[in-house]
Amino acid sequence: MATHLLRLSLSPQPKLCFNYTPNHDIRFISLLPGKRRRNRNRHRRGILRPHFVVSNSFGTKIGSPESAVLRGQAQSKDSPVLLDVTGMMCGACVSRVKNILSADDRVDSVVVNMLTETAAVKLKQMEEEPTSVAESLARRLSDCGFPTKRRASGSGVAENVRKWKELVKKKEELVAKSRSRVAFAWTLVALCCGSHASHIFHSLGIHIAHGSFWEILHNSYVKGGLALGSLLGPGRELLFDGLNAFKKRSPNMNSLVGFGCIAAFIISSISLLNPELAWDASFFDEPVMLLGFVLLGRSLEEKARIQASSDMNELLSLISTQSRLVITSSEGSPSTDSVLGADALCVEVPTDDIRVGDSVLVLPGETIPIDGKVISGRSVVDESMLTGESLPVFKEEGLTVSAGTINWDGPLRIEASSTGSNTMIAKIVRMVEEAQSREAPVQRLADSIAGPFVYTVMTLSAATFAFWYFIGSHIFPDVLLNDIAGPEGDPLLLSLKLSVDVLVVSCPCALGLATPTAILVGTSLGARKGLLIRGGDVLERLANVKYIALDKTGTLTRGKPVVSAISSIHYGESEILQIAAAVEKTASHPIAKAIVNKAESLELVLPVTKGQLVEPGFGTLAEIDGGLIAVGSLEWVHERFHTRINPSDLMNLEQTLINHSSNTTSSKYSKTVVYVGREGEGIIGAIALSDIVREDAESTVMRLKQKGIKMALISGDREEAVATIAETVGIENDFVKASLSPQQKSGFISSLKAAGHHVAMVGDGINDAPSLAVADVGIALQNEAQENAASDAASIILLGNKISQVVDALDLAQATMAKVYQNLSWAVAYNVVAIPVAAGVLLPQFDLAMTPSLSGGLMALSSIFVVSNSLLLQLHGSQTSSKGSL
Repeated sequence: MATHLLRLSLSPQPKLCFNYTPNHDIRFISLLPGKRRRNRNRHRRGILRPHFVVSNSFGTKIGSPESAVLRGQAQSKDSPVLLDVTGMMCGACVSRVKNILSADDRVDSVVVNMLTETAAVKLKQMEEEPTSVAESLARRLSDCGFPTKRRASGSGVAENVRKWKELVKKKEELVAKSRSRVAFAWTLVALCCGSHASHIFHSLGIHIAHGSFWEILHNSYVKGGLALGSLLGPGRELLFDGLNAFKKRSPNMNSLVGFGCIAAFIISSISLLNPELAWDASFFDEPVMLLGFVLLGRSLEEKARIQASSDMNELLSLISTQSRLVITSSEGSPSTDSVLGADALCVEVPTDDIRVGDSVLVLPGETIPIDGKVISGRSVVDESMLTGESLPVFKEEGLTVSAGTINWDGPLRIEASSTGSNTMIAKIVRMVEEAQSREAPVQRLADSIAGPFVYTVMTLSAATFAFWYFIGSHIFPDVLLNDIAGPEGDPLLLSLKLSVDVLVVSCPCALGLATPTAILVGTSLGARKGLLIRGGDVLERLANVKYIALDKTGTLTRGKPVVSAISSIHYGESEILQIAAAVEKTASHPIAKAIVNKAESLELVLPVTKGQLVEPGFGTLAEIDGGLIAVGSLEWVHERFHTRINPSDLMNLEQTLINHSSNTTSSKYSKTVVYVGREGEGIIGAIALSDIVREDAESTVMRLKQKGIKMALISGDREEAVATIAETVGIENDFVKASLSPQQKSGFISSLKAAGHHVAMVGDGINDAPSLAVADVGIALQNEAQENAASDAASIILLGNKISQVVDALDLAQATMAKVYQNLSWAVAYNVVAIPVAAGVLLPQFDLAMTPSLSGGLMALSSIFVVSNSLLLQLHGSQTSSKGSL
């Protein structure tokens, strides 16, 4: 691999980046790759990345790690500063700016580019801060008539990544802190329960655990001290949080645990300090054990929550916060034959400093920091993190790349089209964050239960104490023989323990975690699979969908039609194509692009047009040489000019198209016809276009039908073309609607919803936007990584641009909601069963009762179960991947 990389020279000459100075002092900047990103895909092949070093002989060699470290330190000290210089009009201005900057003693070298209005200044080593020097130079240039500002980092994507990493670090610190509390708490548990251990040993005939140490542990005052230490030590934050929440009239689970622990401690203390009361209610070990179980559960739960957000961390790891900005001198001619020319300066800057139009260098193994177009270099790029496609994609000059993808083989020079927070990966992260903050409607049910839950539990606890102390112990006297009532069968001790059980066994946390954890894992997993889901509510609606309406062009077909035939009545074919391409030049529909591309391939000179008007779903109108030209559907063109073509001429026109397009008669092709009309003449010609059906369209329709989903095909194209595609992919004629306007499409969706159906719409163009917005769930295919009205209106965006991802999205939604319902069912069932058992329902009949410590352990396990069950959703991704590979 190292040899292969060295063959990919960065320029025709072995020179790399250097600064240009008037005295021709050439200073090279080594292109040291930044910190290598951890491979995201464990199946991805490793990339060996040698350090590139420029020697005095202008040769490229492999540097040692030690020299790389030294150069890295030197580079950090000598990092150039960037100035945005305006007011440069010509080469003289460039020279003037360069001379002004070079005249400063603090400046080592300068490169100025008039086109990008940028000056890269390398400073000499000195004590003064580069920021203050840059501000001083900017003021000097401004005073000389060149308004200048220092290019400063904004609070963009780098700031967002920093904040998220700080949040993750804070959570990890909390987990580490909770481990310390757990260790302390369980040390107290071991000491407090030492007496119980000696009793167990004796009952087994093992006569150990004798001596003064064990006698001290048996002492009630020592137990009381350990309990107080547990409350004020590891349990302090929990108790204060619970008391403060209760004080603010919003009690939480900490309030329940806190009241249980404090009640046990106070009653035990009163019993110990006032033996004349004969309560015999000393159970100091219960709050110690209770806090031990609760804190252990919290620690495990917090660790599971961090694991649940690991997918978001992985998304953020795709964002490169540093970029290699390439600046070339205006005096040199740009070269497309090399990644870097001899006059190039390469500066490592924050990605937020990169502007649209800037040139960026990406070395093999690095993450591409911006969206843009390759202007030189050849390589393959791993786009699996955006599209879900595991195979790398070849990239060369003219092809687009996205931020967050990984360059594999060769160096690429990229012109930025979107930077910072506007890149696709940054938008994905932002939308995933927003999606995780949008609650599913089912969450409102959980919230409505959890709201009054704590007050209900506290009431039940009080009722439990009152019942067993005043009534139950008299009606069922045998319950006093249970160990929970103590050796003396004290009804007060029994009542207190059961009331504390009710407080601590209940788990409102499980109810609160049931939905958010599943939504968190589901939306993050979707982003990894190339499914951009806008919220938990979208997942819930998609899981209930029974009808899916599909657009034709660009959805079931590839969306890249080609002109297959041209026919005319009185004009030549090239003339028809010429005026049609001129009218369609500003339109963005795939059919318009196909017509324009055909005209450009024939090198036709397009006439000048005025007043273009695009009517989505119908056609385009423009003025050429003082007359209106319309290109679109037959009826629409007729309506524009109120002149109808002779039926026999129309038949001949269409027959000619059929004869010329005989090479695309396969059912795999969608055949579309657009008509060209001229003011005063009506229809003057027609253009046939063919668009091949997507390879996965038929299998997708079959898989959706197997799931019980009803399919509909709605299109603005003519009936024959739509019927052909419907038959090919397997959609019944009863659910095929052709020649629909965008308003009629949305009306069809509305009629299905009015009939009580849950409907999803899948489309890709601006004419699909109304239908996507009206549907319960709008699903848009992301064509060529470009945003449009369809992706803006959609609830789900398929970044892989594959129709089969509709099935993936449906599977994910159903799996996520299944976890939500499992979690809610568990949380409700647990509380419905555990609270009565803790209150002593089974005590009279089965002599079965809980201790407060056991109740606390069950409560912790309940929350852990919910979070762990949500984490199992991550297996859904690996299962579907393995199925897809079979």
